[in-house]
Amino acid sequence: MADDAVALAALRGGWQHVPDRLDPVALGGTAATTWVARIAEACHLVTRVPLGKRMRLEAGLTAACHLAGRGVAAGEPVRALSGAFVSEHDGAAYALVRCPPGRPLAAGDPIDQQWWGDALARLHAGMDGFAHAGLAPWHRVRPEAPHLDVEPWVRAAVSAAYAALTRLCVTDRLTYGVLHGRPWAAAFRLDPATGRTGVVSWGPAAHGPLVADLAAAVTHAGDLGTEELVDGYAATGTVHRDEIDAALPVLLRFHWATRADAAARRLAADPRDDGSRATLAATRPALDPS
Repeated sequence: MADDAVALAALRGGWQHVPDRLDPVALGGTAATTWVARIAEACHLVTRVPLGKRMRLEAGLTAACHLAGRGVAAGEPVRALSGAFVSEHDGAAYALVRCPPGRPLAAGDPIDQQWWGDALARLHAGMDGFAHAGLAPWHRVRPEAPHLDVEPWVRAAVSAAYAALTRLCVTDRLTYGVLHGRPWAAAFRLDPATGRTGVVSWGPAAHGPLVADLAAAVTHAGDLGTEELVDGYAATGTVHRDEIDAALPVLLRFHWATRADAAARRLAADPRDDGSRATLAATRPALDPS
């Protein structure tokens, strides 16, 4: 059965909803599959993750409720017929979220980048005090891991980025909190009528240095220019500008290291995985400039 048909069956079985439209959407290459659904003329987001990631999905949904309680605009999780935020169907976990009003932010628009940075910082501030069993460590990079031998350059490059992060954590006092996980522009929506920006979807929510989320957003923006994004984040004061300036270059490099580590792990498990091989090669310029 095609993915769209399976998602429709999950909505019928878990929520007794049949959307008027169901359109697949890319939110930054996540492990989840997502769709935008029109249900009773309202915009909803359908998210599917493997059952092993159910706890992380629930953490993001619970975080949205926490933010709403703090007055931060966030997508509203719709409880399934079981009363839970998540419904299982065909070996996967599904969530249904009612989108906040507005439009997705555009990663390449300088004005939207300011909204994007501001929204991410306010999300971080609003998550103060939040705890959930689904929050995981923010990375699992281990320089000694066997899978880093998949290419001759990988271990040295990942180890150097890991060592730089370790030095930063020893010499600088970083601000820690709840990370969104994948704070792509499309994860946020701007309501032009009110000027409010809300979060509609979550990545693998975790606990770690807040600038790691900013580094993920900057990497996603890529070559589009990110000065407005960083300025928008810094203007809220959630993290001091001096910390951002010191930590961002190191965490940008480490962000690429986490991508390389994940691709190397997949490639070690399946040497025929050309997609992971291409992803690994794409990380090399940022990790191994020589």
